[in-house]
Amino acid sequence: MFHIVLHEPRIAPNTGNIIRLSANNGCQLHLIEPLGFGLEEKQLRRAGLDYHDLTNVSRYNDYAHFLEVMGEHRIFACTTKGSQPYHQVEYQAGDALLFGSETSGLPDAILESIVAEQRIRIPMQASNRSLNLSNSVAVISYEAWRQQNFEGGS
Repeated sequence: MFHIVLHEPRIAPNTGNIIRLSANNGCQLHLIEPLGFGLEEKQLRRAGLDYHDLTNVSRYNDYAHFLEVMGEHRIFACTTKGSQPYHQVEYQAGDALLFGSETSGLPDAILESIVAEQRIRIPMQASNRSLNLSNSVAVISYEAWRQQNFEGGS
């Protein structure tokens, strides 16, 4: 299993989509506050449909608390500022895939705390800024799971 980590997500439908994604690919979802919406928000529930009860979701007051809980897990910062493409990483079960907010990405202090080899990016056309958050989570989490031969899937 992998860990999907959203640092201060701002848009409820994106997080709802990621709840549904996590239920389908077996990842544990971690939400680092503050969130830009309430967890009972209608758009969040609509996007996540009936998958809320199938998803393992944890919440943290801040990044420091998340780090305490994660212990020795490897953390990959998924960022447009990554030093290597996501598909060149050899993922291991238990790895954490950390994504920043839709509006500002990951703070520089967090990026700088993660070794360059664990700052990854999705290749895209040079003139574009970024992909939608839920699309980025899908692309990278499915590559990590593919490398594990889709263990637990059917």
